[in-house]
Amino acid sequence: MKCEEINIRDPFVLVYDNIYYMYGTRGKNAFKGEAYGFDVYKSKDLINWQGPIEVFHRPENFFSKSNYWAPEVYAIKDRFYMFATFANISKGLGTAVLVAESPEGPFQMWSDGYVTPKESRCLDGTLYYSKDQKPYMIYCNEWKEVHDGTVCAIPLSEDLSHSIGEPRILFKASSAKPFVKKVLFRNCITDGPFLIRTDDEKLHMIWSTYAKTGYVEAMAHSDNDDITGNWTVDTELLYDHDGGHGMIFRDLKGNYQLVLHYPNTFEKEHPRFTPVSYQNGKWKKTGI
Repeated sequence: MKCEEINIRDPFVLVYDNIYYMYGTRGKNAFKGEAYGFDVYKSKDLINWQGPIEVFHRPENFFSKSNYWAPEVYAIKDRFYMFATFANISKGLGTAVLVAESPEGPFQMWSDGYVTPKESRCLDGTLYYSKDQKPYMIYCNEWKEVHDGTVCAIPLSEDLSHSIGEPRILFKASSAKPFVKKVLFRNCITDGPFLIRTDDEKLHMIWSTYAKTGYVEAMAHSDNDDITGNWTVDTELLYDHDGGHGMIFRDLKGNYQLVLHYPNTFEKEHPRFTPVSYQNGKWKKTGI
């Protein structure tokens, strides 16, 4: 199947053993009804895809029955770790860690519930290793709780099973001037942070919010090129119209690709791949 036939949000691509594995939020169950799991799609060229292959299915008596969002999968020491967001039956929201022996699953719980702060509504956890190889989860504190959504970082145990410190706010959505647009009069949104370090040792974050042109992909940078620095949101957008919650990866030819969901319309979303280049410390689109 082609990308236009795949209805997912929040796409994430793992390149492993010369195969592209693409995970995402099932479009039809993203915001309504019960949720049952996550899938993966496989490709050798980013054009033709096999799937869906179910990699996680809700076990009996699982703590969450709705809002299964944004699975990200990382290959670490011959195991595969999934960071995924779940809503629980008491209306909590957070990111948990799952594990599998294969990128095709089956994934099972690794953390004891949420790794993000349990007293807060959190989502879209992503993995980052600092310069000294300490793991962190970078995530968003949901705008429905704090109104001015934040991007936060919390240190993790070496085995990624739990947090080992206090969270730190990196920046707030309202700092994304001049393009950020308030939702429902007073709310500013942060979604989908993703970090990537380039060959020049610069650390880059992409993340999503709402602007006048709809859902967009924004950028931010740290003044010390590590998670501990002071973060500034770029005034330029990487993707400026109706698409977001993306990530950047190198394809099998060594070129950078941005993948995000487009359009940001319920049940019409599909993954979109856009070549990007990195020049003079900045990311730029090189394709449509």
